[in-house]
Amino acid sequence: MTDDKFFEELSNLINDAFAGAFGRNIDTKVKNPAPKKEQPKTSALYESIEDYTAQTGKRFRMTKRQKELGMTREEAFNLTYGEY
Repeated sequence: MTDDKFFEELSNLINDAFAGAFGRNIDTKVKNPAPKKEQPKTSALYESIEDYTAQTGKRFRMTKRQKELGMTREEAFNLTYGEY
């Protein structure tokens, strides 16, 4: 469901509730909707396992699930902190 359609459905639901409780409708039309902001592309938090260790002071640890899947530390790291 798109944001506009969701807002319209929610507005209708609220109007029906107010109309039933108070006998009147509420104007829910948006006069000047805020422009949609484009999400900035984010780069990787850490370039490598060594960079992660240098920045955080912690050793990168794989999850139990990543180990069960037979991933290498580099694969697990890229899955967790790689570029998206």
